[in-house]
Amino acid sequence: MNNIKEISIVIPAYNESENLPFLCAEIKQVLNDITDNYEIIIVNDGSSDKTQEAIEKLFSNDNRHIIGINFRSNLGKATALKAGFTEARGKIIFTMDADLQDDPKEIPNFLTKIEKDYDLVSGWKKDRKDSFIKNTSSKFFNFITSRLSRVKLHDFNCGFKAYKSEVAKNLDLYGQLHRYIPVMARNQGYKIGEIPVHHRKRKFGKSKYGPIRFINGFLDLLTVMMLTKYFKRPAHFFGGIGSVALSIGAIIGLYITFLRLSTGSIQGRLPLFIAGILLIMVGVQLISLGLIGEMFVKISGKEGNYKKNINKYIKKHDK
Repeated sequence: MNNIKEISIVIPAYNESENLPFLCAEIKQVLNDITDNYEIIIVNDGSSDKTQEAIEKLFSNDNRHIIGINFRSNLGKATALKAGFTEARGKIIFTMDADLQDDPKEIPNFLTKIEKDYDLVSGWKKDRKDSFIKNTSSKFFNFITSRLSRVKLHDFNCGFKAYKSEVAKNLDLYGQLHRYIPVMARNQGYKIGEIPVHHRKRKFGKSKYGPIRFINGFLDLLTVMMLTKYFKRPAHFFGGIGSVALSIGAIIGLYITFLRLSTGSIQGRLPLFIAGILLIMVGVQLISLGLIGEMFVKISGKEGNYKKNINKYIKKHDK
């Protein structure tokens, strides 16, 4: 059989032993009506429960379609996705969360959309089955991300996505950058689409994400903006901010100088004077950092070298 697959499904899993058998059964039921030439890649991200045992059982029952990758420790969703993308042989690559909240019955809808010349199609959990706090914070997060990145999507962090193989293979994922895959893809020139998807309540286990993820998310957004829009022109990023700070500091300095020359004193404006000096110093430092950054327009060795962390690799390629 041809080594190329029609469809690959990449599933990062962290403590999802109860959900995986049900999810794989649902995926197979859908894909068997589309093609028999598919693979399901499950990446165990250092789980502390019986997730690895569940993957091994799934593999033993169907080593034609199931591939398992096991990390020794928890490296994060982005690194798990990168491992899955590296292994995937499908022309179309899907990503799904392992918590059963993504409905595999939506797969044909993704395929229909991606056939309309889209390179990446992202799911939109329009009727999200999560808590009020989680739903509200997610909407705010998506609103800010859309405004800053200028990528018009409703749900950036939805784990249910479909990619043409080229897109997935070209993504440089590490840290928590999986949240901004559409932003990264758009800045590489790929066409991004979105479809509403059926979202379900979690059946087993509990969410692995806490409030701290939103703080980390905004920091990661700055990283993405830097690595995409300003990767080859860091002076524009740091220099722009530095120029604003330097200009404000200079205006304050001129104002204080005017007061000193016209009145003979700065009339209690010492805190403003100190703030002006600090802004000038910060501005000069940021501009200098931008100029230095121009000398390092390429980042070497990234974190996310997952291969050194794999202690078990379950796989059987077709001959």
